Amino acid sequence: MDAFPLASDADSRTAHERCAAASFGAATGVRSIVADSWRRCAASEVRPDGSRLPPLRSDLEELDARRYAHPLHGVLPLIRDLLGTGAADDGHVFAVADTDGTLLWVEGDTPTLGRAEGMRFAVGAVWSEQQAGTNAPGTALELGRPVQIVTGEHYSAAAHAWSCAAAPVHDPGTGRLLGVIDLSGGAGIATPPALAAVRGAALAAEAELARIPRLHAGNVVRLRALGRDRVLLEYAGQVHRLSPRHSEIVLVLALAGRGVSGDRLAVDLSEREVPASTLRAELTRLRAVLGPDLLGSRPYALLHPVRGDYTEVGELLAEGRVGEALTRYPGPLLPCSEAPVVVEHRRCLEQQLRGAVLGSGDTGLLRRWVDASWGADDLTAWAALTRVLPGGSPQRAAAASRARALDVGTGVPPQPGRHAAWLQRSRS
Repeated sequence: MDAFPLASDADSRTAHERCAAASFGAATGVRSIVADSWRRCAASEVRPDGSRLPPLRSDLEELDARRYAHPLHGVLPLIRDLLGTGAADDGHVFAVADTDGTLLWVEGDTPTLGRAEGMRFAVGAVWSEQQAGTNAPGTALELGRPVQIVTGEHYSAAAHAWSCAAAPVHDPGTGRLLGVIDLSGGAGIATPPALAAVRGAALAAEAELARIPRLHAGNVVRLRALGRDRVLLEYAGQVHRLSPRHSEIVLVLALAGRGVSGDRLAVDLSEREVPASTLRAELTRLRAVLGPDLLGSRPYALLHPVRGDYTEVGELLAEGRVGEALTRYPGPLLPCSEAPVVVEHRRCLEQQLRGAVLGSGDTGLLRRWVDASWGADDLTAWAALTRVLPGGSPQRAAAASRARALDVGTGVPPQPGRHAAWLQRSRS
């Protein structure tokens, strides 16, 4: 047990000023976990005056791949359900961090997110104790247990206007630390219910991880191909951003689920004839990138199990979890590709998702669909949204106006030929 209860704002700041003057050699007047943390931080490069903010990872491609491959990515919808709505309503934010303190997701109240970015509490920032000083996610990772840090208990003065509560998440099978869940905000976080909320979310995440059948992480090829012009392939700790042609080849092999001949692969890749020598040259270059342990020949095949983001969306739809499927869908499957097999799977997945959204009759899901680039011109979806909105509401009038503005001939789901334009709009 800590020697002191949670301190008041004034008391904690007074203790911080007194201990900073003594270079934190003898941290007194604060809880033992805070005193111990301050002493650890004093030996690091963190500045207690807040003049040095946590570092921000600049390699967005690597960070993107890291988020997708992280074990907690699969339970993020559950965490959103437990903490996201409450955080947004109460003016707080929630975050999920990796074992080194890197913030992988930060979501919640929009104005609060803006203020949090001012002290670099944002996706990609590293909030370990060594980089950010005493703080709930960093100290929870350091101690391996739930932690609550309020105002002046933060080592860095840049965070003295904030309170936070965090709890670590462990692999239910091995006990290995996976990351940490955090709630940050104002005075409402300096309360027992806030700590209980993150504890409950961490336990729920561990229970969900135990329920989800998982493949052996070191033996799985992970593909990210939704809403992207190039596939991100993660295997054995390495991330490859493939060329457009290699992206098509890998995706075709993954969708086939078995080995294919060179002739079959050529047909799946293009409606035009692909010379055998050209295809062999591309596969040789691809094997040089991936290695012979991953790409086999005679027949051509990926030699390890594949897990794709498109697969996860399909599984969620099969389970009736439409909202989670829509959350996991950042856009069409490899939208610039014209490979026949890719086009067919792209169309099939989009039609399944669209049909589930339309069939749900859920106002929120319909709104999310039409607000997305690929659903902006979907006349049927706008009409469905008009029907479920309350009569006489401004939102219903706006939806009805949009539906009327769409020409019947163009108010259809996006067609394959329009995906390149959609991708270009999404980048602007």
